[in-house]
This record gives sequence, C-alpha cells and structure tokens, in this order.
Amino acid sequence: MQVLSVLRYSRKRNGSAGSELEKILVPVNGGETDAGAIELACSLAGYKSKKTIIAVNVIPVERCLPLDAEVDSALVRAEGIMSVVEKQVEKLGHTALTDILQARNIGSAIIQASIEHCVDLILINLTYKQLGEHCLGKPAHYVLKNAPCRVILNYEADVTQS
Repeated sequence: MQVLSVLRYSRKRNGSAGSELEKILVPVNGGETDAGAIELACSLAGYKSKKTIIAVNVIPVERCLPLDAEVDSALVRAEGIMSVVEKQVEKLGHTALTDILQARNIGSAIIQASIEHCVDLILINLTYKQLGEHCLGKPAHYVLKNAPCRVILNYEADVTQS
C-alpha cells in the first residue's frame, strides 16, 4: 500500500519528521458510507498497536435558534450513530473517541475538533452527488482550506444511483 508509506514518512507542516498516524478524525453522519470511512481510517492507522479514531457528528443549528438549543431528535440519532461507530472501531482493534457537536458551520466544527484533539489526519468520505465545481460541498471545501493537518478525501461510489 504505497499511499500509507507516503503518509508515514512525509514531513509534517511544522517541519518535524512524520510518524505513524496516532489520531485520525472521521466526520460521520449516519450515511451508508460511514462504515467504509471508519474501516479505511483503521486501515491507515495500522494494526501494530492501538490508535485513536475520533468520530465527529455535527448537528447543524439554524441561525434562528440559539447555538446551544436542545435538538432532542438529532441528539438521539447522533448517539445511535456513535454507538455503531464505537463498536466498529473497537472490533477493528483501535480506540474509539466520539464527539457530538452542535454548530452553524459543519466545516468549522470539524476543524475545531481536529485542533482540540491534535489529530494527524482528517478523513472525509464523499459520494458523488452532482456534476460541477460544487460537488465537494461546503464542509469539505472549508476543511481543505483550513485544516491544521493532512486531509484525505475518500470517494465512495453511491451504489443506490444507477
């Protein structure tokens, strides 16, 4: 797997020598591609020793509501997503850390979580939705522009569309 060797031995942004990926942040939303993203993150982390996979679910909060508004149905859904992710990560031999965040901007919440957890990599899973320059979506574009670490965009084909 050549990509992994490039990631392990490339230089970090601050100029220090690169090392194995200790902490990988994966935004999840309960979609069909979450399991593939978590599996890829665990693969990239390697299986020699336990690494930390940080799953983040961001609940968007509309501007007309206070940022700390209680959105019970979204919170219950997010807790269910995180439970599934925790089981998958632990089954693959790593440590799961989960964050449920509420934010107006999903991309900035992902960046803030990556800074707080000092992650080595952000892995964003994408499906192809539409043709044109906006196919990445605002959160992925924001993360690419502002990430304090490496970012991998993983394209996963949407098998539901023909």
